[in-house]
Amino acid sequence: MAILQPLIDIPAICYAHGSRHAVVSPGSRSAALTLAFARHGGFQMHVCMDERSAAFIGLGIAQQTTSVVVLICTSGSAAYNFAPGVAEAFFQQIPLLILTADRPKDWLHQYDGQTIYQNEIYGKHVKRSFELPSDYGHKDAVWAINRIVNEAVGLSDTKPNGPVHINIPIREPFYPSPEEEFVQSENVRIINREVSDRTIPADKWNMLLDELDSAKRILIVGGQHNPDPELGRVLAQIAEEWNVPVVGDCISNLPGSELFVRHHDLFLRSAEDENLAPDLLITFGLSLVSKELKLFLRKNAPSQHWHIGQDSFLADPMQSLTRQIPVEPLYFFTSLFEKVDYQLFVENSDFQNDSGYGALWQRKENEARRYKQKLITNLSSLNDLTSLESLFEATNGRYQLHVGNSMAIRYANALSFESSLGLYCNRGTSGIDGCVSTAVGAALVNNQPTLLIVGDVSFLYDRNGLLIRHLPDNLKIVVVNNAGGSIFRMIDGPAGLPELGEYFETRHSFTAKRTCEDSNITYFELRDIASMHSTITDFLASNKISLLEIFTDPEENRQTWKALKSMQV
Repeated sequence: MAILQPLIDIPAICYAHGSRHAVVSPGSRSAALTLAFARHGGFQMHVCMDERSAAFIGLGIAQQTTSVVVLICTSGSAAYNFAPGVAEAFFQQIPLLILTADRPKDWLHQYDGQTIYQNEIYGKHVKRSFELPSDYGHKDAVWAINRIVNEAVGLSDTKPNGPVHINIPIREPFYPSPEEEFVQSENVRIINREVSDRTIPADKWNMLLDELDSAKRILIVGGQHNPDPELGRVLAQIAEEWNVPVVGDCISNLPGSELFVRHHDLFLRSAEDENLAPDLLITFGLSLVSKELKLFLRKNAPSQHWHIGQDSFLADPMQSLTRQIPVEPLYFFTSLFEKVDYQLFVENSDFQNDSGYGALWQRKENEARRYKQKLITNLSSLNDLTSLESLFEATNGRYQLHVGNSMAIRYANALSFESSLGLYCNRGTSGIDGCVSTAVGAALVNNQPTLLIVGDVSFLYDRNGLLIRHLPDNLKIVVVNNAGGSIFRMIDGPAGLPELGEYFETRHSFTAKRTCEDSNITYFELRDIASMHSTITDFLASNKISLLEIFTDPEENRQTWKALKSMQV
């Protein structure tokens, strides 16, 4: 048996649990892990020299495949550079297995290279941390390694999903000798984790139905959620047949239907907000983009608030939670609709609620949609609003959308972007640090036209995500270049400060052109509204990875954004 045989057998365990992708950042101490996964034959291997980008590429792959993706790196600061992607995966509930090679503990504080405190390095941002034995000579160590890896992979893929870390001390030699056999063991033990779907017992359903029956102003709000056409269909039925407003941010991934409320960002500032207040709020999914919606629901607290979802924590962002119901949203809303529908059939009655409440939400939605369209139609110059709305119309739902943080996701939400192929954004931690890499990872595996919309600072910050050898041709990138972090010009506080440009916006003159040359990406640029439609058309028609850089004026963007958000209805 090879000295490192227990490590050579790790890929077999991961594969048996459904993992098919490994993202590797090069290093010597992790060589045995890299070789084991590369030689297994069942894994698609992705190599990224920058660990920060590698973690986000892995996140993008796991986001699309919904299976555990393995991250591998060497010892030292390399492990720390995984941290932003690990934190994002934790709060987005995305399954990652992080394998960090390490020096044995006896070499800490001995002036040896690449030696830091690695055990539990990610703190509370993983579901659990493990550390393998550093010597494999005893059979108990071999048993422990097998058990720990089985547990770690299964835990990552158990709802709520999330990252799990295994720190692996490895002594030299790191590489197999020419005569050493480096093959997987014939009978690697697999410990299967059996998981059953959670349901609601009959007595609890009766209690929920009684509460539902007593409510007259019911509001359903969706947070971040993966695309689910079946969930969309049942929510559309509830909206139509019960006249219950269903509100969704763009990251809720509610399907394109005029039954849903999508322009709440534009009208929830009006003086009549209290007339939209619910007495029963039902939420599902993770975080919301819309600050207006969160503030509205905090200000107008319902008497009952149910949250649907299998979460580890008691999340109460609206400060009104009365019930946490730990089941899948599809199961809950389908069962709820069927039970109420049957009850109404038996009683030969209609759903009893305040019919004017649903009508008011729908009227506000229709007015907001018309206001937005009129405003954009009347704009005659190239700015963020005109270019992004034109781009969205040109995609016509044919692209999976990935949106950067800061202003990019706020525009997407205010303009009500959606796609049947899904809209994704790193809203777990809402950082700008991995937007490009996540989209690259997603495009590597989704086999769908994929469009990333990102600001210039976010793009510049994460350019290393484009350093992988085989960039996916199905990826297109739009960089909205307003020469700095324009969000600081939009929000209260920094906008009026004399230090705005130097310390907050960080004004710059960089473009994406040379990055495209380095990465062999077809480059397009847009600088005037006269060529807007033709340039967008040519960009989308390109049959290889392409980037469109849109140059806009930050002060004009501030004025148009203010006009969009100043709607009075």
